[in-house]
Amino acid sequence: MNRQDYVRLSLELHLFFDRIMKEHSFFLGAAFTEKDESLKRVSYDFQQAFAGILENVISLANGNVSKEFLSAGEIVTNHTLEAENQTSSLSGIPINTKITEQELRLQSGNINANDQLINSISNINKRTLPTIQNLIQFKNDILNEVLSCKMYTTNYPLLIEHILNEAKMYHTLLSKIENREPFTQNYIYEQEIFWNNIMKEHAEFIRGLLDPTEKELILTADRYAEEYEIIMRSYGNNPVSLTNASLQETINFRNFKITGEEGILSCKIRSIIIPLLADHVVREANHFIRILRSANPNQSKTTY
Repeated sequence: MNRQDYVRLSLELHLFFDRIMKEHSFFLGAAFTEKDESLKRVSYDFQQAFAGILENVISLANGNVSKEFLSAGEIVTNHTLEAENQTSSLSGIPINTKITEQELRLQSGNINANDQLINSISNINKRTLPTIQNLIQFKNDILNEVLSCKMYTTNYPLLIEHILNEAKMYHTLLSKIENREPFTQNYIYEQEIFWNNIMKEHAEFIRGLLDPTEKELILTADRYAEEYEIIMRSYGNNPVSLTNASLQETINFRNFKITGEEGILSCKIRSIIIPLLADHVVREANHFIRILRSANPNQSKTTY
């Protein structure tokens, strides 16, 4: 991995996943009962920790990330700021929206991978890895408590497992980058398997969080869950066919999510989906779409 790729991949990974981890911490904290008030505080501490890392990354990212990354809609969307404001108002939990405003102003450029920038990024990477590991342990402890009927939370057990797996993926990718290991085409294929399953679970969560009266939307979400299962089962051993099928399916599913988010923000859809979660799953679909498009052999940029 050359110096430019190390800089770009590190910053892009943080910009996507630090926000995801920050929001996971929010979702966990908002779902605890009064009995687990201490865990609410731990969740808030994680939210603040990842927000701090993200602010440090943003200060280095301007001009050092790719145009493809910034235009993908995976760190912010047109609705992120509104979703954060609505979510903070509904929950009473503060969200630092200045981070979103800063991200909206980020620009791509020619990466100047000087020693100072390399050292700053390496310090962030090394500081972030144990923070991710601590969050993994926190999520794992919560999951075990829920599965042993020692804790009640309004989050599905599968959702806790889902966000646990995403944290593990972040840790794996960041470790790989910090060790300067190249990302091979086979690794992109492994990412496709991972994110197809994430998309399937998104469909299942959406289905379960919609109000029972939203019958048409429930049926649509259920269909997407079934279609992702078919894709993984039918094309799992054929990388080219898997990529083509996954890309079209995820573009369609992403568009469904955007329509759903707009309906939630305008209070036209009945659900218990908090606005920030609706935006969160759109960004993850955009992230996956960029990975799938990068699998094109004519694509010049290295991705993860």
